[in-house]
Amino acid sequence: MSQAPSRPARNTALLPPPLSGRPESPVPSGPSGSSGPSDASGVSGTQPAGAPLSSGTVPAPERAAWAVTSAELLDFVRRAAADEELIASLPLSPDERTWVRLEGPGGSEAWLIGWPPGTGTGWHDHAESLGAFATAAGELTERSLAVRLPSSGWVSLELHEGVDRERRLTPGQGRAFGTHHVHEVLNESTTGHAVSVHAYYPPLPLIRRFSRNGAVLRLEQVELPEDWR
Repeated sequence: MSQAPSRPARNTALLPPPLSGRPESPVPSGPSGSSGPSDASGVSGTQPAGAPLSSGTVPAPERAAWAVTSAELLDFVRRAAADEELIASLPLSPDERTWVRLEGPGGSEAWLIGWPPGTGTGWHDHAESLGAFATAAGELTERSLAVRLPSSGWVSLELHEGVDRERRLTPGQGRAFGTHHVHEVLNESTTGHAVSVHAYYPPLPLIRRFSRNGAVLRLEQVELPEDWR
């Protein structure tokens, strides 16, 4: 499936990206959590210290029925990132990320995002959605975990050694990822903006946001679509 990137309806009407709030701000604190199931290698659960925070379980869509694959999302974001007119249409702020919603292929959710120097997302995942993103300008750093986290039943996990990954994406470079991919994306430049295109399918049902202290990853917040739209 292939679809040409569509222009945002209004270049100056900025819509919330798939992470609400100021990306530069610390992740808000949440309650202590519960132990995780043993279906994920590379992590260890911690025992609850109070009422557990919901980990945002959603029903997994039937894979065979998915209209868009991660490879098609990657193709879309790469072509959109190469569209100079589209990239130039994004207003940039000196201090905060800016964004416009795009029409992705096959009903997917897509965003054009501008990153001022030093901004980032914080650790998060995209639940049962596939995703892809590509850099159009500047350079982005992605830090991710090479482990599938339990989808429910935990709030705090201890990561084992060797699960951290890091990659840098320059203009034209992109990457696709599967469900429950945990990462953070940053513009580590001190002087220049970065611009990127992101796409998700199915459209994001929720986002889980995490804080991290060394090897300990803690679920802090579950965001639903009404929180960022």
